[in-house]
This record gives sequence, C-alpha cells and structure tokens, in this order.
Amino acid sequence: MKYVNLGESGLKVSEVALGTMTFGRETEEKDAVKILEKYLNVGGNFIDTANVYSQGRSEEILGRALKGKRDEVVLATKVFFRMGEGVNTYGATRKHILKAIEDSLKRLQTNYVDLYQIHCWDETTPIEETLETLDYLVHKGYTRYVGVSNFTGWQILKSLWISNVHGYEKIISAQMQYSLVVRDIEMEVLPACRDQSMSIMAWSPLGGGFLSGKYKAGEFPKEGRIARAKKDWEESWNRRATEKNFRILAKIEEIAKKYGKSVPQVALNWLVNQDGVIPILGARTVEQIEDNLGSVGWLLNEEDLKVLDDVSRPSDKYPYRFIKWANDRVKNEQ
Repeated sequence: MKYVNLGESGLKVSEVALGTMTFGRETEEKDAVKILEKYLNVGGNFIDTANVYSQGRSEEILGRALKGKRDEVVLATKVFFRMGEGVNTYGATRKHILKAIEDSLKRLQTNYVDLYQIHCWDETTPIEETLETLDYLVHKGYTRYVGVSNFTGWQILKSLWISNVHGYEKIISAQMQYSLVVRDIEMEVLPACRDQSMSIMAWSPLGGGFLSGKYKAGEFPKEGRIARAKKDWEESWNRRATEKNFRILAKIEEIAKKYGKSVPQVALNWLVNQDGVIPILGARTVEQIEDNLGSVGWLLNEEDLKVLDDVSRPSDKYPYRFIKWANDRVKNEQ
C-alpha cells in the first residue's frame, strides 16, 4: 500500500480509502468488522463514513470496531442530509453542523475526526456561514481538516476564495462520483481541484456496480445491488446500460485477462493511476474487499491506460471544444 498527502496538507493517507455506506444496512456488524480488518491489515488507513449512512449505524459500528485503533487511522465523516423530523435537522447551517458533529463524535466514540466534509452544496445556506462554522470546528479540535462532497467547480472555487479572504481553514479535498463510466467531473471539478492542489476522493468507483463484471448487454441484472432493489435502481441501470458503457466494460474485461486480474481490479487501478485521485472502496462482503484490494500493488502500463482513456473519454463540450480549437489554431498560424 502506498501513501499520499491529502491535498496540500501533510496528512498521509493510503492510496485507496475504505467506504462504509453498506455498514449497518447491507452489511451486518460482524462482517463489517471483518472488512475493516482486511483493509487495515494490508496497510489501509483512510476510512470514510457519514452520519446519514444507515442513519448513524455506520458510525456506531466504526466506533466500536476502532477501539484501541483510533489514532492509527484517518477517519472522515460527512454532514448535510436529514437526521430528524425538524426543519433544522439537515443542511449546512451552523445549527445543524454543530449538532451533527457532536452526534457523530458520540457514535464514533472519539473526540475528533480527521476530515469533516459537507456532503452536498446547500442551496439555502450562505456558504460563508458554512465555512465559518467549519473553521470553528478546526480551532475547537473537533476536526483536523475539512472537505466537501458533491460540489460543482465554481462552488469549490468560490468556497476557497471566501476562505482565503476571511482566513478560514482551507478545504483540502472533494469527494465526488468518478469512474470509467462516469467521468463528468473532468469538465470542471477535477481541473479546479488540481489547480488548487486538492485531492479527489472518488465515490462509486465501479460505476454503481456496473464495473463489477457481473453484467451483460441486453440483460437486466440477476444479482447485485441493482437486482436486489430493481424498482429503486432501474432508472440508474438504464443510465448505465448504454452501448458506450458496454464497450468500456468489454475493454476492461480484455485487459483484465491480459493481467490476470478481475474486472473491478482493473477499473479501480485506472483510478489509482489518476493524479490526485483516491478511490473509495465500498465493499458489501469480505470477498468484495479482498478483490478490491487487489487493485493496488501494481499498475496498468501506459498503452492500456490510453486504451481505457480513449474508450471512456467524454465528448468535448462547449466552451472546452472551442477553447481547444482556438488555441490549436493560433499555435499553428505562427
């Protein structure tokens, strides 16, 4: 396992993080503990959760499982989604954040987290209020660092500008959906983060399970998360089950055979190769985490990285297409 700095900080985190959204929901506590142990035993130290995961049960399971190990890990959690019936039990307001961090620390059985993240941009709360509150949490010792999740590029840059103007703690990471079949963040978010030396924590790195290697073109899934909850996931499946995505999957399968690896291992290794990106492994079973951990300790060669990049690259959109055309034109006229 390799270690990288999180953003511009000196904090060292493992090259893949462990996601715990399944803990207390699809994964019983005894299996969750085994998954955690497997991850820690190979040198993983970066664990991500959120207060909304299983309405707090994920944090509670981690709190019990990390007894005696707390200082060995980098522990991250998030705040935004509804945690009660009242009108102030969600969002990125000062009131909700202060209540949420207290509740998360109790569930996690710790007096601090290493990374506290705003789970989504709050359309009704001034970002100044949110950032000032995060700064307060750092100075009070409730968290060591702060991050965001599910922000656009302009929202990230606005947040950084306001923090700089007011001297607030700087956001060092953005947790975003990113995989070979969902590369939308490459338009704005990824360039913004790289420009500001922020890390990207990639959630759903297997495209909502599409890149698990279980699925075939023209067939609705017979197993996995989508099959278990067909009604809720059918729309998501229809977005994933495109001709282009099955071409991507076919290339991954071809490359996986070449390396003697599984389809998920190749898909995850592509992300490990991306500058500043930390994939979040969200395993439901011990077998899945064992397979996912096989994505580190080796690297795809440049030729195969290019093959995967070419087959999965999003189409150029305006104004990016125009900017590239215009710059290429003036260079060629010299």
